[in-house]
Amino acid sequence: MDISIIIVSYNTKDLIGDCIRSALAAKDCELEFFVIDNASKDGSAAFVRTTFPTVHLIPNNANRGFAAANNQALPLVQGRYILFLNPDTTVPADSLAAMVSFMDVHPQIGLAGTKILNPDGTEQWSVSSRYPGQKFTRRELDGLPGPIACVLGAAMIARTDLIRKLTGFDESFFLYGEDQDLCLRIRRSGYEIGFIENAPVMHIGGQSERESTDADIWERKVAAEFLFYEKHYEDNTIRRIMRAEHLKALWRIVGLKAMLPFTIDKSKARAKLTKYSVILKFINERRSVRFC
Repeated sequence: MDISIIIVSYNTKDLIGDCIRSALAAKDCELEFFVIDNASKDGSAAFVRTTFPTVHLIPNNANRGFAAANNQALPLVQGRYILFLNPDTTVPADSLAAMVSFMDVHPQIGLAGTKILNPDGTEQWSVSSRYPGQKFTRRELDGLPGPIACVLGAAMIARTDLIRKLTGFDESFFLYGEDQDLCLRIRRSGYEIGFIENAPVMHIGGQSERESTDADIWERKVAAEFLFYEKHYEDNTIRRIMRAEHLKALWRIVGLKAMLPFTIDKSKARAKLTKYSVILKFINERRSVRFC
């Protein structure tokens, strides 16, 4: 078996069918499919069960989050590689074989991201050379192999034996941040993170959060980012990050409120206000708990 594809689904019945069909049409690649459904309310699990009987379906009774749901398939996969794939993606017929070929000829790569395309064909940002808050670190990230820090979690291929050795994703991350954490742990185990230019994947983005408010989304993102800091950075580094983010949030809130009456796109300005208000509230609460 070349690839075991793992998809975590949450209310994406309208999208997951196209995703599975595109991967099943792959050329020159032997694969198996696992779908873990996080208690979707739109009939996603029943749709997968009846439409794709060869897919291994794991239906959850509650939303366990992205990291924990992916880990449920780890004891079952038989592929040499695992492809963590979002349900709002489609995979061109040649991309899976290109992923396998890349991993086969680059044994130093533990996990690789693929080129991610928007539906209009433009390229999405998907590769980072730095981790969140890295400019504030001192020595926490010294000596890591390879130039790539992390890749977008929408489509990531990794060595099955390595992922099992690392016990998969850290389930402390519910949604967001788990891909950055896994990439860092892979590098600390001696492997590099790669990027596969010739294996494009189309990605819509944000589809599992369609029913969430801006505040809910930012609360999850900020909580995940600070979980990453607290797991991997020293206390003095976290203090530096908090001071900088606190000042930035205050400055942006004052500026946005002052300019709001004169802003044409008020909805965009209010979304930014929500973001920085959530950051400010989180930092104030976290300071009192962690550094009281």
